[in-house]
Amino acid sequence: MSAETETLHAAMPFAAELGIEVDAASPDEVSARLAWVERLCTAGGVLHGGALISLADTAGAFCAFLNLPEGASGTATIESKTNFFAAVRAGSVRARSRPLHRGRTTIVVETDLFDDRERHVARVTQTQAILT
Repeated sequence: MSAETETLHAAMPFAAELGIEVDAASPDEVSARLAWVERLCTAGGVLHGGALISLADTAGAFCAFLNLPEGASGTATIESKTNFFAAVRAGSVRARSRPLHRGRTTIVVETDLFDDRERHVARVTQTQAILT
């Protein structure tokens, strides 16, 4: 387990529960992944949309956290928009989160999700409030 994954799991136990792992993290990009497991599926063995959104929200929040201005204590998701493009029935999903806006009171992050074949599975745009 990477140091970034350990940090994430300590700060966000839900990410540990889902099995989300961080591959790389910087203020410019966070890369994380979620393995397909049956317990996270809906009918027909499809990875549940809520699991995909949770991956995107987690990676996006981590990206926002890495972009906090000095004196801020954390972030909270205040808006999230998801477009699903394809179902995931095996393998894993990789999230790539990048900041679109680094403001004084909010940070906007765009997260793209890809399957093992690099198929674009979903795009999530979220606004994170900066907590002081």
